Amino acid sequence: NIVKESKQYGISDLLRNFVGFSKIALATLLVTGIWYPNLVFIPAILMAGLMLCAQVAHIKVKNPPIKFVPSLILFALCVFIAFAYYDLFKI
Repeated sequence: NIVKESKQYGISDLLRNFVGFSKIALATLLVTGIWYPNLVFIPAILMAGLMLCAQVAHIKVKNPPIKFVPSLILFALCVFIAFAYYDLFKI
């Protein structure tokens, strides 16, 4: 499914693999943030950026609105988490 969608979006295999690795790494850092709260802000912002790019990709290929929902929800959650942990990141 992911390979098919990446071809639909015009994404190269290298970029698809990089995005997949990035999502796994950022999700791992977000979970690690349960024990180390200072690790949460930057991964949340980066994951929100990836989800914003996903929204742009869906718009570019004119997907139906139901395809937008997962990345839109994850974008909103990441922004919420980033703002919730912003005070911990201040120096």
